[in-house]
Amino acid sequence: MKKILITGGAGYVGSLLSKKLVDQGNKVVIYDTCYYGQNHIKENDDLKLIKADIRDKNTFSSAIEGIDIVIHLACISNDPSFALNEELSKSINYDCFEDLVSISKKNGVSRFVYASSSSVYGFSEDENVTEDHPLVPLTLYNKFKGLCEPILSRYLDEKFVGTIIRPATLCGYAPRCRLDLSVNILTNHAVNSKKILVLGGGEQKRPNLHVEDMCRAYENIIQADSDKINNEVFNVSYENKKIIELADLVKKNVENFYNIRDIEIEVNTETNDKRSYHVNSEKITRVLGFRPKFSIDDAVISLCQAFKNKLLVNTMDSIEYSNVEILKKNEII
Repeated sequence: MKKILITGGAGYVGSLLSKKLVDQGNKVVIYDTCYYGQNHIKENDDLKLIKADIRDKNTFSSAIEGIDIVIHLACISNDPSFALNEELSKSINYDCFEDLVSISKKNGVSRFVYASSSSVYGFSEDENVTEDHPLVPLTLYNKFKGLCEPILSRYLDEKFVGTIIRPATLCGYAPRCRLDLSVNILTNHAVNSKKILVLGGGEQKRPNLHVEDMCRAYENIIQADSDKINNEVFNVSYENKKIIELADLVKKNVENFYNIRDIEIEVNTETNDKRSYHVNSEKITRVLGFRPKFSIDDAVISLCQAFKNKLLVNTMDSIEYSNVEILKKNEII
């Protein structure tokens, strides 16, 4: 049994990861501002929620006492959200990061896992973007995700082990579900409007990963031998697809699930998102034996099942599934 603190643990990944870690016999502390809600978090003897800001050093110092492992997920996630208030977003995503690392180390945390992003690669024509590829961020969100990485590296030693994860764009159902990510956006529109809009012409390449596999990767990291993961960077991705290919997959799966054949795909050349890269994730398989199990097809079907079971409702009108819309509506940033 480990005692694990997850910053941002009430979010998309954390809402699923926290439950899985508890089910495996660990004690989990979710440390989160709960900007995106907390009703999906069910506290018990093994799962505790601390509603607080990662910039509050005193509260974080108290929360970290007795913690073995920190999984740092908290951030203003995605480019549109970050751009709402760049200075405030920077204070959350970057300025406080060194304090989190330093406080964790001083308080005896033995392992710190940082969720960076594969978006740090920006635009690349390389057919296999490995962890050694130069970081070419196209936005401030990407830039500050990457700038945190060397900060963590400076603090690491034999007693304070750290690992950097660069995840692909996630997809699939989770208790705090986001429908502002590529596959999830396309699925929501396919199910509820019978029309998929593909922006930017659809030729942009995107690495994808089921949220279930994202959780499995974190589980793998916290169980791995220290000498295999200390001061290492791992891409975590599965299927690299063009956006138009994602649209085709979504159309096929939604039509099969609902036994319909009337979903339209419309391609528009306009987009503000120029990212395009093909991520290679062979390192995490070679070093840790981790292999994804869940496909994009599985992600689409999990969302369709959630729609069917009324776990996702009013998704075309409600803001609760979009990070940027929640932040704007509640004037958080």
